[in-house]
Amino acid sequence: MLYLVGTPIGNMGDISSRAVEVLGQVEFIACEDTRVTGILLKNLGIEGKKLISYHEHNKASKGQELISMLKEGCDIAQVSDAGMPAISDPGEDLVALCIEQGVEFTVIPGPVAAITALVMSGLSTRYYHFEGFLPNTGSDRKKRLDKLTEYDETIVLYEAPHRVKKLVSELNALGFGESRVSFCRELTKRYEEVIRLTVDEAQSYFEENEPRGEFVVCLEPMKRKEEVIDEAELEARIRALRDEGMPVKQISSILAEQTGRSKKDMYRLVLSLLK
Repeated sequence: MLYLVGTPIGNMGDISSRAVEVLGQVEFIACEDTRVTGILLKNLGIEGKKLISYHEHNKASKGQELISMLKEGCDIAQVSDAGMPAISDPGEDLVALCIEQGVEFTVIPGPVAAITALVMSGLSTRYYHFEGFLPNTGSDRKKRLDKLTEYDETIVLYEAPHRVKKLVSELNALGFGESRVSFCRELTKRYEEVIRLTVDEAQSYFEENEPRGEFVVCLEPMKRKEEVIDEAELEARIRALRDEGMPVKQISSILAEQTGRSKKDMYRLVLSLLK
């Protein structure tokens, strides 16, 4: 049996008694960093466990090795360095392998940085989009950033300290300047900090205060400035842009910006009118 075990994101008091029991009973523990997990086990008074390194860079080879061990009857726990396995973590791939190969697994719930930060942010929790880590650079990062402009719910991201200023600059350039944002760090620890401001204000804040530590960023959807356009005028604009040779996606993007509607809704409208 594979056990995906949630571990504290900072405060050791947050680990569940069930998690401690499972970690004490399994034969092997698969973990991102054996040193980090070794410290956790020492604090819990758990000794003699065989730790297996399983992380983003060796998941392809180690994943199948773990599956083979599970098929032979081994009980294995998988943990991340902090929080829930499979959330921005290679445990996601291990779960997929288990399902694909008929291996039994279960989840031992625990703390999640994204949800903790979302509640701390003060932004809407009714609907939210979890983005996790953006690609570091290049067209993949730009593609994901552009996608953020389409969401109408709170957006939750993870970001490293050396890229926080870059992220703020990118969000400003996309038009998020007036959106509220919270930067959460050291969650559940002694020096827990939540910085709440607008994206525009964050630009100057981080020029004066160097980002330190890993951040969970909770972002309000883009504030859209709506232009009131009646249906006849809207249809005329759509057809005019089509006659200029623009593709549906580009027409949708232009009119979404003009009207304040989401790109997704505008895309559906444009498609229906141009049938």
